[in-house]
Amino acid sequence: MKILHFADLHLGVETYGSVDPATGLSTRLLDVLKALDEVVEYAIVNKVDLVLFCGDAYKNRDPSQTQQREFAKRLRRLSEGEIPVFLLVGNHDLPSTIGRATAVEIFDTLAVSYIYVGNRPDIYRIPTKQGYVQVVALPWLRRSPLLSRDETKNLTIDQVNDRLQEIMTRRLLDVISDLDPTLPALLAAHVSVSTAKSGSERSMVVGRDPLLLLSNIAQPVFDYVALGHIHRKQVLFQSPPVIYAGSLERLDFGDEDEDKGFYVVDIEPEGGKRRVTYEFHKVNARHFVTIKVDIDAEDSDPTATTLKAIVQRQTEIKEAIVRVQLSLPGTGEVSLRDAEIYKALKEAHDVTVAKEVRQETRLRLGDWVSGEVTPVEALRIYLEMKKVPDERQKVLIEYGEKLIREV
Repeated sequence: MKILHFADLHLGVETYGSVDPATGLSTRLLDVLKALDEVVEYAIVNKVDLVLFCGDAYKNRDPSQTQQREFAKRLRRLSEGEIPVFLLVGNHDLPSTIGRATAVEIFDTLAVSYIYVGNRPDIYRIPTKQGYVQVVALPWLRRSPLLSRDETKNLTIDQVNDRLQEIMTRRLLDVISDLDPTLPALLAAHVSVSTAKSGSERSMVVGRDPLLLLSNIAQPVFDYVALGHIHRKQVLFQSPPVIYAGSLERLDFGDEDEDKGFYVVDIEPEGGKRRVTYEFHKVNARHFVTIKVDIDAEDSDPTATTLKAIVQRQTEIKEAIVRVQLSLPGTGEVSLRDAEIYKALKEAHDVTVAKEVRQETRLRLGDWVSGEVTPVEALRIYLEMKKVPDERQKVLIEYGEKLIREV
């Protein structure tokens, strides 16, 4: 059985984008859709038995009709190819009030062939061309039902999170007791695991997530544990494999150094047991590039220094989202020629230039001069400490003496 695992589309994230003249859509929306097209194409060409999506289809709980249309187009291709797709509900898919449907439940309501929606902790037995597979769903748990109870109204956020962790763990353990050991079993969970390293999802989180212990989800009854919510791809455990696929596209600079893509999992019978192997497949995600430039106080041409740093990264800049981080003294900011910097980055998809203007520490002579000195001698010492060229020192001292005599 061949399974494709991916997560965290966040359709609707349009930061660093612009309007595509051909479609009228955000270029960042198109980036995510292109990556999703690679997933769909791989699944169809390689005759995948099950596509497992582990939550957060959209950026927010009320996606636009355009975002929903484009997502449905890709799912239809998989459905027409008779490839089962399991859609898990993530925190960004949840409505704000109890009773409202999630954005992905429409596929369940319309009974779209080969599409299954995991919106509650349960076992979903899905038929594939290689037989049945059991998917244990652990979607994001809402806080609101818990907070509405009288006994929890005075709890702190940390106490609420602790209670949610207990509830999720208990529900998971209750569900897995009904698994059939003769069938492959997968866990699809949209959760934060205590040992995971965070990624770009940090910029989308308010407060602290409830955490599950790795030991509670790495249950031996599972052949594979497919995770969503954390945007950095990572393998947390080997037996069974416990894996975050990460976000499919780079969403901000927190993803700059991260490969993006999906996992392909093979489950094969071996001596009465099942052998599981997995492999990561990269998609052609948009590149993010940071160029840091530290300009010295003595730099007479900070623009030239910045342009030199840009040239050194020229091969990475084309069609990338670029930020230039300049650290420079106040005197350097005045002489910086912004137009030339932006012109050098014209091949980038999006450009941000951030300037950190340093407040230069004024030199004090007290630590360097012992005894009393004349004002002219103090000026000479100061110029030497600033490493002013000899010729310029002579001129400054000459004018300094005149000013001192006038005083």
